[in-house]
Amino acid sequence: MTKAFQLAALLALATTVSAAAQHATHATAGTPHVRNTSPANRPMGETRGAESAEHVKSFRGIAAKLNTTPEALQTAYEQAQAANPKLTRGQFIAANMLGQNLSAKGITTDKILAGLAGGKSIGQTLHELGLSDQEAKAAEKAADRDVRDADKAADKAAKAQAKNQDTKSQTKPDSGH
Repeated sequence: MTKAFQLAALLALATTVSAAAQHATHATAGTPHVRNTSPANRPMGETRGAESAEHVKSFRGIAAKLNTTPEALQTAYEQAQAANPKLTRGQFIAANMLGQNLSAKGITTDKILAGLAGGKSIGQTLHELGLSDQEAKAAEKAADRDVRDADKAADKAAKAQAKNQDTKSQTKPDSGH
Protein backbone atom coordinates (compact mmCIF):
# COMPACT_ATOMS: atom_id res chain seq x y z
CA MET A 1 0.00 0.00 0.00
CA THR A 2 2.87 2.38 0.78
CA LYS A 3 4.40 1.87 -2.67
CA ALA A 4 1.04 2.51 -4.30
CA PHE A 5 0.66 5.73 -2.33
CA GLN A 6 4.20 6.84 -3.21
CA LEU A 7 3.59 6.11 -6.89
CA ALA A 8 0.29 8.01 -6.83
CA ALA A 9 1.97 10.98 -5.14
CA LEU A 10 4.81 10.88 -7.66
CA LEU A 11 2.42 10.79 -10.60
CA ALA A 12 0.44 13.70 -9.16
CA LEU A 13 3.64 15.70 -8.78
CA ALA A 14 4.80 14.75 -12.27
CA THR A 15 1.48 15.95 -13.70
CA THR A 16 1.93 19.30 -11.96
CA VAL A 17 5.50 19.54 -13.24
CA SER A 18 4.46 18.77 -16.80
CA ALA A 19 1.63 21.29 -16.70
CA ALA A 20 3.97 24.00 -15.44
CA ALA A 21 6.52 23.17 -18.14
CA GLN A 22 3.97 23.21 -20.94
CA HIS A 23 2.50 26.70 -20.54
CA ALA A 24 2.69 28.25 -24.02
CA THR A 25 4.66 31.46 -23.79
CA HIS A 26 7.64 32.80 -25.67
CA ALA A 27 11.03 33.15 -24.04
CA THR A 28 13.71 35.68 -24.86
CA ALA A 29 16.94 34.26 -26.15
CA GLY A 30 19.94 34.14 -23.87
CA THR A 31 22.90 32.09 -22.87
CA PRO A 32 21.73 28.46 -22.75
CA HIS A 33 24.81 26.76 -21.32
CA VAL A 34 24.65 24.98 -18.00
CA ARG A 35 27.59 26.15 -15.96
CA ASN A 36 29.30 24.31 -13.16
CA THR A 37 28.20 26.09 -10.02
CA SER A 38 29.93 23.93 -7.47
CA PRO A 39 31.30 25.93 -4.52
CA ALA A 40 34.88 25.55 -5.78
CA ASN A 41 33.98 27.23 -9.08
CA ARG A 42 31.78 30.05 -7.81
CA PRO A 43 33.23 33.50 -7.30
CA MET A 44 33.53 34.55 -3.68
CA GLY A 45 30.39 36.26 -2.46
CA GLU A 46 28.05 34.84 -5.12
CA THR A 47 24.64 34.54 -3.55
CA ARG A 48 22.07 31.79 -3.84
CA GLY A 49 19.93 34.21 -5.86
CA ALA A 50 22.71 34.63 -8.41
CA GLU A 51 23.09 30.86 -8.63
CA SER A 52 19.34 30.50 -9.17
CA ALA A 53 19.40 33.15 -11.91
CA GLU A 54 22.20 31.25 -13.64
CA HIS A 55 20.15 28.04 -13.52
CA VAL A 56 17.16 29.83 -15.08
CA LYS A 57 19.43 31.10 -17.88
CA SER A 58 20.49 27.52 -18.58
CA PHE A 59 16.91 26.66 -19.59
CA ARG A 60 16.53 29.46 -22.18
CA GLY A 61 17.37 27.48 -25.30
CA ILE A 62 15.19 24.49 -24.52
CA ALA A 63 12.38 26.65 -23.08
CA ALA A 64 11.86 28.29 -26.47
CA LYS A 65 11.75 24.86 -28.13
CA LEU A 66 9.17 23.66 -25.59
CA ASN A 67 7.09 26.87 -25.87
CA THR A 68 7.52 27.80 -22.23
CA THR A 69 9.67 30.10 -20.14
CA PRO A 70 13.00 29.37 -18.48
CA GLU A 71 11.43 30.28 -15.15
CA ALA A 72 8.60 27.76 -15.62
CA LEU A 73 11.14 25.05 -16.50
CA GLN A 74 13.28 25.93 -13.47
CA THR A 75 10.24 25.69 -11.20
CA ALA A 76 9.17 22.40 -12.77
CA TYR A 77 12.71 21.04 -12.39
CA GLU A 78 12.83 21.99 -8.72
CA GLN A 79 9.47 20.27 -8.13
CA ALA A 80 10.57 17.15 -10.01
CA GLN A 81 13.84 17.08 -8.10
CA ALA A 82 11.93 17.30 -4.81
CA ALA A 83 10.20 14.05 -5.79
CA ASN A 84 13.41 12.50 -7.15
CA PRO A 85 16.57 13.97 -5.58
CA LYS A 86 18.77 11.97 -7.98
CA LEU A 87 17.21 13.68 -11.03
CA THR A 88 19.76 15.69 -13.02
CA ARG A 89 19.11 18.77 -15.14
CA GLY A 90 20.11 16.79 -18.22
CA GLN A 91 17.64 14.01 -17.44
CA PHE A 92 14.91 16.58 -16.81
CA ILE A 93 15.58 18.37 -20.09
CA ALA A 94 15.73 15.06 -21.99
CA ALA A 95 12.46 13.89 -20.40
CA ASN A 96 10.73 17.10 -21.48
CA MET A 97 12.09 16.93 -25.02
CA LEU A 98 11.21 13.24 -25.34
CA GLY A 99 7.76 13.91 -23.91
CA GLN A 100 7.17 16.53 -26.59
CA ASN A 101 8.60 14.41 -29.41
CA LEU A 102 6.78 11.20 -28.41
CA SER A 103 3.43 12.63 -27.30
CA ALA A 104 1.71 11.13 -30.36
CA LYS A 105 2.68 7.68 -29.05
CA GLY A 106 1.21 8.43 -25.62
CA ILE A 107 4.61 8.89 -24.00
CA THR A 108 4.65 11.94 -21.77
CA THR A 109 7.18 13.82 -19.69
CA ASP A 110 5.33 12.67 -16.57
CA LYS A 111 5.70 9.00 -17.50
CA ILE A 112 9.41 9.41 -18.22
CA LEU A 113 10.01 11.28 -14.94
CA ALA A 114 8.10 8.55 -13.07
CA GLY A 115 10.36 5.91 -14.63
CA LEU A 116 13.46 7.85 -13.61
CA ALA A 117 12.09 8.22 -10.08
CA GLY A 118 11.61 4.45 -10.03
CA GLY A 119 15.34 3.98 -10.62
CA LYS A 120 15.16 3.21 -14.33
CA SER A 121 17.18 4.86 -17.08
CA ILE A 122 15.51 6.87 -19.80
CA GLY A 123 16.09 4.02 -22.26
CA GLN A 124 14.59 1.44 -19.89
CA THR A 125 11.61 3.72 -19.27
CA LEU A 126 10.99 4.22 -22.99
CA HIS A 127 11.22 0.47 -23.53
CA GLU A 128 8.66 -0.14 -20.75
CA LEU A 129 6.39 2.46 -22.36
CA GLY A 130 6.25 0.40 -25.54
CA LEU A 131 9.22 1.46 -27.66
CA SER A 132 11.66 -1.10 -29.01
CA ASP A 133 15.30 -0.71 -28.02
CA GLN A 134 16.04 0.69 -31.48
CA GLU A 135 13.13 3.17 -31.29
CA ALA A 136 14.20 4.26 -27.80
CA LYS A 137 17.78 4.90 -28.96
CA ALA A 138 16.56 6.82 -32.00
CA ALA A 139 14.20 8.90 -29.84
CA GLU A 140 17.00 9.72 -27.37
CA LYS A 141 19.32 10.67 -30.22
CA ALA A 142 16.67 12.93 -31.79
CA ALA A 143 15.96 14.58 -28.42
CA ASP A 144 19.69 15.21 -27.85
CA ARG A 145 19.93 16.76 -31.31
CA ASP A 146 16.88 18.94 -30.65
CA VAL A 147 18.37 20.17 -27.36
CA ARG A 148 21.72 20.97 -29.02
CA ASP A 149 19.96 22.80 -31.85
CA ALA A 150 17.85 24.80 -29.40
CA ASP A 151 20.95 25.74 -27.40
CA LYS A 152 22.79 26.82 -30.56
CA ALA A 153 19.83 28.91 -31.72
CA ALA A 154 19.57 30.60 -28.32
CA ASP A 155 23.33 31.20 -28.30
CA LYS A 156 23.19 32.74 -31.76
CA ALA A 157 20.27 34.98 -30.78
CA ALA A 158 22.05 36.10 -27.61
CA LYS A 159 25.19 36.98 -29.57
CA ALA A 160 23.16 38.90 -32.15
CA GLN A 161 21.35 40.77 -29.38
CA ALA A 162 24.64 41.60 -27.63
CA LYS A 163 26.15 42.78 -30.92
CA ASN A 164 23.08 44.92 -31.63
CA GLN A 165 23.29 46.52 -28.18
CA ASP A 166 27.03 47.12 -28.61
CA THR A 167 26.43 48.79 -31.98
CA LYS A 168 23.75 51.06 -30.48
CA SER A 169 26.04 52.15 -27.63
CA GLN A 170 28.85 53.05 -30.08
CA THR A 171 26.63 55.20 -32.32
CA LYS A 172 26.85 58.86 -31.37
CA PRO A 173 24.11 61.35 -32.19
CA ASP A 174 24.87 64.02 -34.78
CA SER A 175 26.19 67.19 -33.10
CA GLY A 176 24.23 69.43 -35.50
CA HIS A 177 27.21 71.36 -36.95
